[in-house]
Amino acid sequence: MKKSYIIFIAAIFILSGIGIYIYLGFPTIRVPITAELIMLGDLNEDNHWNKQDEGILIKFMRSPHVYSDRIAFKIDVNHNGLIDSEDINILQQLYKVENPYQAAESFSKGSEAYPRARELFKYHPKNEYLQRPVFTLPNAIPNDSPLSFLSGIINDSYSPYQLELLREVYDEAIRFSSAYEKRKDFLEPVEIEYLKGKTKHCKSLLEKGQLFNLLLEVISLTEDGETLFYNQQTPFIQKILYFRDHLRELLKSESFKEFKGGKENADKIFQQIDKYISSDLFMDLRLENLSPPRDLLKLENYADRIKWQYYKSTNKKHDFEQLVLYAQYDRRYLRAVSKTTRKLTDVTVENHNLPMILLFRKALQIKNNDKLATVGLLDEAIRIPFGWVRSIPKNLLPSSIALENFLLPGNKEDSSDKSRHWNVFGGISLYKSPEESLKIALAREVQDAKLENYSPESMREFIRDSIANINGIYYVVSMRDQKY
Repeated sequence: MKKSYIIFIAAIFILSGIGIYIYLGFPTIRVPITAELIMLGDLNEDNHWNKQDEGILIKFMRSPHVYSDRIAFKIDVNHNGLIDSEDINILQQLYKVENPYQAAESFSKGSEAYPRARELFKYHPKNEYLQRPVFTLPNAIPNDSPLSFLSGIINDSYSPYQLELLREVYDEAIRFSSAYEKRKDFLEPVEIEYLKGKTKHCKSLLEKGQLFNLLLEVISLTEDGETLFYNQQTPFIQKILYFRDHLRELLKSESFKEFKGGKENADKIFQQIDKYISSDLFMDLRLENLSPPRDLLKLENYADRIKWQYYKSTNKKHDFEQLVLYAQYDRRYLRAVSKTTRKLTDVTVENHNLPMILLFRKALQIKNNDKLATVGLLDEAIRIPFGWVRSIPKNLLPSSIALENFLLPGNKEDSSDKSRHWNVFGGISLYKSPEESLKIALAREVQDAKLENYSPESMREFIRDSIANINGIYYVVSMRDQKY
């Protein structure tokens, strides 16, 4: 009995040793990876390549941006991030014979120009961003499009970086033209005049070779065409950007130079702003007489705190993951947000607005067009990165990158400050009204300037913060996320 017990114990030790050896010595999967196997070229997702897919491809070539990013991704069968003539030739041959092995054999005997059957399938991890390929096929911009002059811009005479920019400009011009085609018969006179001015500016940028700025202008036009509708705006919203532009002019004016030089006092600046408020918005305000608001950071002073907190609480981990993936990888957003500048270069807050428009629109999509929930998502997203980025030594941060958040717009001077102004006062417009939000914003900025004895620096930031506030009010209220 004793001998059997000893053998039993020994067996346990031996088996345990074998188990430990297997666990430590054999490779195991310790990180769960989930991915979707995507069948490239299968545009109707019936797990076949056939004439039905070819029909979708033909329609896609005429109006690519009517179709989803997923469809565009499936058409890029040569995996170069572009939708080009080679993709089309490969797919047409595939649809003709409906078999990848036969397609490769009949495409070009003895040539390596056709992908193997296995290359027509691609794993895409579910936690990665699906980047839309850039459309480069010719003759996709209609002749009657305001941007038809961009039709022939892609050629090999440019450097690789310039060529990349031009391809994106062309792709964006196609997307804008699709929106224009559906809206051209319903545009208001003010929209037509605005479009003429923007088109003229785009032509000038192309002639000067300023391709990066040209790309941002065309992206801005596309966003306007897809999300802004003048006849759906209130008279106040229709006029508020005129007030913003007057503030920008004031920052560059001779009056403000004299104020900075000590030849004028802050009263003159306030009086000029009061005139703009009266002429642009038909509001009778006297900035110096505005009652000081309570703490901006305590939003219960401006809106129902319980309701604001409720919408912030609707944010889930997946919402943040989608927003962060977008901010880290989306090509259009990264182009816009990369236009950061050194301190005091972006005095009139020109570089900040387009990235915030794109970020807000993405958040709006994530929150199913619920604007209150969208404002809550951005409010949380702007706060989150402060701690970990602040832990990075300042000497390791490029001077033109936002100190507090690499993903949000703005330079090192502005960091997340202008982003919060944009989102918070846009949000207050939803809880109260755009008019009330502007009053609260102006009162807040006046109070800040007063605390610093109306110094030139504080007055400059008073105007710059007001510009960010106005942009947020305008776009949060006006934006309609619909690819028109």
